[in-house]
Amino acid sequence: MHGGYGVYLGLDVGKGDHHAVGLAPDGKRLHDAPLPNTEARLRQLFDKLAGHGRVLVVVDQPASIGALPVAVARACGHQVAYLPGLAMRRIADLHPGSAKTDARDAYVIADAARTLPHTLRRVDVGDEALAELEVLVGFDDDLAGEATRVSNRIRGLLTQIHPALERVLGPKVHHKAVLELLSRCGGPAGLRKAGRRKLLSIAAVHAPRMGERLIEQLMAALDEQTVTVPGTQAAETILPRLADSLRDVLHQRDQVADQVERMLDAHPLAPVLTSMPGIGVRTAARSCSKSATAPPSPPRPPRRLRRPRPRHPTLRHQHPRRAPTPRRQQEPQTRVLPRRVRIPRRPRQPRLLRPQTRRR
Repeated sequence: MHGGYGVYLGLDVGKGDHHAVGLAPDGKRLHDAPLPNTEARLRQLFDKLAGHGRVLVVVDQPASIGALPVAVARACGHQVAYLPGLAMRRIADLHPGSAKTDARDAYVIADAARTLPHTLRRVDVGDEALAELEVLVGFDDDLAGEATRVSNRIRGLLTQIHPALERVLGPKVHHKAVLELLSRCGGPAGLRKAGRRKLLSIAAVHAPRMGERLIEQLMAALDEQTVTVPGTQAAETILPRLADSLRDVLHQRDQVADQVERMLDAHPLAPVLTSMPGIGVRTAARSCSKSATAPPSPPRPPRRLRRPRPRHPTLRHQHPRRAPTPRRQQEPQTRVLPRRVRIPRRPRQPRLLRPQTRRR
């Protein structure tokens, strides 16, 4: 058996169905057919190919849609490897044909595992923690996008009905005190009706230090506008719901951040990443998940194999008449007088005073 394996199984994973190609060490096809993404069919295929020897399962996507084949292959006791997409495309260019089909991609993966084992990456068991971390980071990205959307909607409504109020509350819309004010009082009409004392009591709970200054700015903004813009009544009913939605999204982000921090503490690179300035828990988690899934960069060639750059411009065959004339080097000044004396020009006369000459 070549390399200790009797079967090189390449899987071009997909959402519904995969395509599997099994090759023997001599290149003979042992299996070439679509494969449904179910545990029963995966186990059936792995048990069938195990009769030819040890099986090496190679996938082009170890996470998301390729997570089930990887898990079933591990449960059956087979080794799992991963072929990065960039390496796969470069190897595919060496094979005949240009069609990008599932059968051809699966054959390229299996043939690369058989002939180019150095292009593969091993999928370790420790990647399960990184996979869970990647799921949490992806969910946090979705929550961040939702929070941005809701906050932009709140600021857009405030700009439409009361621009002065938006200039005060808009930059602090993520603060708990601002969200509580909008949730309990609504828009400008509800805030004006609540009064200074009630607003101060609401803001002091979530902002003890800046609560009084925030209410002063809010009351001054309410006094700047006396007219009622059309749509204010509808905005009074929508703003509390948007504030509650944004508060729930931010609370979920805090919960996800706690889970990510607990999982990140077990990673060996966590102390190094979090010690860098400007890198928090979320950024460190994204760095760990991206570094685990990104393919390694190709090694640089040794220095002796690099083509040396020419120090002088290349000489080309040119026509003798078109060849550039070499510049004359400046001779050292040995004479006392200058070599050329400029004669002052004659003053230019107007056209009417010039002597009229007839052309011959």
